[in-house]
Amino acid sequence: MTNPQIQLSWEDPATGERREPKLSVPIAFGREFARLPVELQGQRVARMLLNSNEVSRYHALIDWEQNQLVVVDQGSVNGVFVNGHKQTRSVLTNGDTLQIGPYMMTVMVNVNATTQVTSPPSTIQFNPNTNVPDPGLPLVQPLTPLGSNFPPPTFQAEYVGVQALHATGLPVDECDYLAVGAGLGSFIWVDLLRISGVDASKIVALGLEAEPYARYKRLCLNSQIPLYERLRSNSDSCPDNIWGWPSYALREAWRDLTQSKLNSAFQYLWQVFAEPTFAETYTPRAANVFDSIDREVKRIGWNQIYRYGRVRAIRKTDDGRYCVAYSRGPGNYAFLVSRYLHLATGYPAIQFLPDLQAYREKYQDFKSVVNAYEAHDHVYQQLERQGGTVLIRGRGIVASRIVQRIYEARKQNRQITVLHLMRSPKPQGNKFQKSQRSVKNHYELQPFNWPKACWGGELRVMLEQANPDERQRLLADWGGTTTADRHDWQRITEQGLSEGWYQITFGEVMGVERDTQNRTITHIQEKGLGEMKLASDFIVDATGLDAKVEASPLLDDLVKHYNLPLNYLGRLVVANNFELPEMRNGKGQMYAAGAITLGGPYAAVDSFLGLQYSALVAVDGLAAAHAPGVRRLNTISSFGQWCSWVLNQSPSK
Repeated sequence: MTNPQIQLSWEDPATGERREPKLSVPIAFGREFARLPVELQGQRVARMLLNSNEVSRYHALIDWEQNQLVVVDQGSVNGVFVNGHKQTRSVLTNGDTLQIGPYMMTVMVNVNATTQVTSPPSTIQFNPNTNVPDPGLPLVQPLTPLGSNFPPPTFQAEYVGVQALHATGLPVDECDYLAVGAGLGSFIWVDLLRISGVDASKIVALGLEAEPYARYKRLCLNSQIPLYERLRSNSDSCPDNIWGWPSYALREAWRDLTQSKLNSAFQYLWQVFAEPTFAETYTPRAANVFDSIDREVKRIGWNQIYRYGRVRAIRKTDDGRYCVAYSRGPGNYAFLVSRYLHLATGYPAIQFLPDLQAYREKYQDFKSVVNAYEAHDHVYQQLERQGGTVLIRGRGIVASRIVQRIYEARKQNRQITVLHLMRSPKPQGNKFQKSQRSVKNHYELQPFNWPKACWGGELRVMLEQANPDERQRLLADWGGTTTADRHDWQRITEQGLSEGWYQITFGEVMGVERDTQNRTITHIQEKGLGEMKLASDFIVDATGLDAKVEASPLLDDLVKHYNLPLNYLGRLVVANNFELPEMRNGKGQMYAAGAITLGGPYAAVDSFLGLQYSALVAVDGLAAAHAPGVRRLNTISSFGQWCSWVLNQSPSK
């Protein structure tokens, strides 16, 4: 075979995003572009850079030898694993799993001739008017006028004249602080501004829903976390309480003590003080979190701050501020001008596997194939009535929750089975220095201290001090937010495997179709068994959310208009205080928060802790810039503001 081409497929260990390069043999793998051995010098060698401390400078080589594809360990420190077994030299065939450091790759040989290649995940956009997932929307909505010329032609300039805005005849309002998004990231930033002395009249939060947790709550409910269920989030962070004390655990324990529920009260405290050695990590109930945020919403005057609007574009003004063009409804347009702007737009889209998207488009079947973040209660209602088989794709936090929900449905109907389709085995978890994440039944488990270390530990300091290449390497070594190490759902998977109603299958999907009985048929290429067919009544895609800039028309327009740099994950490049340096406009400053900043100075950016930390350092930046009304908190003022919080009084000035 001449110049064979192979495809390597893996999920980025830092983010879970899919990578599927097609390369010609030979291929050299390494942490750096090290000098090749003499026998390869002068040849056309493809080089695959893997940014991880677990990967040696020149780690491995894939080459073609005697009509066979062979991988050779080049004297690496951590070795090369093929299908979970350490090898110094091994023949590779279609579907083999190749592990180099934390990178778990599936190898497909001669993809041009024999293999159907799957494109990267597509997305389901959030409807801009309803803020709910809408599979009928295109991937990216162009930023063009709707009927009238809005945004106006002046928005094509680098700097928009404030006078030109008024000349349009449309409403122009001004404020000191503008939060774009109005979700949890915006709420936490606004909350800290209020605590730091800024009057509510000086702040505007622009978004589509008045409740700052509305989208998060809906995604929780859709992914089968009801209000009485505990979130998969650590208890050290309280979006309604920047001080973190009393925590949700203490509040829940006090509530039970007042109701004479001594056992449960002490159980919560034991979980907090004994975690994780003797007890399971405490996490709060969803309803408690939302109720606590409602209390803080009233305390800081959020209803006065919030304003409904869909943001269409953001521009610098000619007087050192920022202008936001937004719509307040069909044909109802306006502008907001602000000196300080905060971007926390959250996840603009849901990842949806392309073969499942193709199925829905072909058969117009939106009931049998669903995304875990869409409303899909009908799946479990039918299972409870009639039984059936569910095929799950993805193996993260949401997948574990879907398995738990099906386990609950089996209490109503035992004729329910689960097929969990994974691309490849997961023999071991991410490793950094002497620590390594554990793996159970091919789920990589998130250590209990992951968000804590991000918050105040050495990992946060290490990441802040690192350059972009080092950050990429560190995040790849650490791994991202994964399934929590919780014994309750682990017992469910163990029980399901032993009883036979839960089965794990490995393979690459070739396509999905519908049979004559209206069941879904998934064609997979399974290692050692050739092509197989998996029949199911429902398919649930639990592969996650998409926060790349290109998935958001607003952010994509901003990046292209000002030629903003993106990091290796396609997210915004931010300073250590989460400011966008390239968007500095005189005294005007723009900050960002959440998943759109992943790859920057903080790891768990989309957690409660991550949103709180980004708000803290951003407001510190505003205080350093002498922004109007912002006072840096000290021991005395912070204690005074905490007392106001305890007494449920409006933030003191």
